[in-house]
Amino acid sequence: MLQVANVSKVYKNKYKALDDVSFIVEQGEFVSVIGKSGAGKTTLFRLLNGMMRPSSGTIIVDDEDFGRLKGRGKRKIQRRIGTIYQDFCLVDNMTCFDNVLNGALPQRNALQALLGIFTREQKKKAMQLLEEVGLKEKIQSYAKDLSGGQKQRVAIARALMQEPEMILADEPVASLDPYTARQITELLVKLKEERNITVIMNSHSVELAVKQSDRVIGIADGRIVIDKPSEQISDDDIKYVYGGAYEQ
Repeated sequence: MLQVANVSKVYKNKYKALDDVSFIVEQGEFVSVIGKSGAGKTTLFRLLNGMMRPSSGTIIVDDEDFGRLKGRGKRKIQRRIGTIYQDFCLVDNMTCFDNVLNGALPQRNALQALLGIFTREQKKKAMQLLEEVGLKEKIQSYAKDLSGGQKQRVAIARALMQEPEMILADEPVASLDPYTARQITELLVKLKEERNITVIMNSHSVELAVKQSDRVIGIADGRIVIDKPSEQISDDDIKYVYGGAYEQ
């Protein structure tokens, strides 16, 4: 489904955030990306969701060169990629139901989106998704009144409104307590298994990454230093990722 080939990203200040990164992710895989702060994980995600373009290399999504697409072609691919964030990115003064409906905005025309007009089917789907993520009793609650774990469940339901083939989860449990973090990660695993959705998760929780993922990619100084099935990850691998600068 996803092929990242020899991708580098150099910012205007000449800082190279990613250096010759290559990997392939199959449909339905759960891949965790680990590494120290500043290793390049967030830059990688911004490239994968189309917020930025690579300086060199290619990002292929279902045979499309996503990194070079513009306009309608780019938006078509982006609609198939759901993104969830550490800080949830919800509208606090909207209900859970309305926040989830916002996930369908790309499917509406400009006037419908401006006026918040959705179809009966979309409204029914939003309610079903909130029930699926365990928030049936919170449909009309305002986002500002929810716990962190509940907010992330709303964010996941909103991403599912797009009917994505891939979910990018950028530190989705970093602000949550360990118990809730495990619940949210297990929910992502469940969605992966039941819907055959590809999940790529940036994670500072090495324990969750190894326990819940099919595969772990470790990044240090903008380069991939570890790429293994999770059951093969050793303590030495973790030390290698977090132990210091990458040595060629």
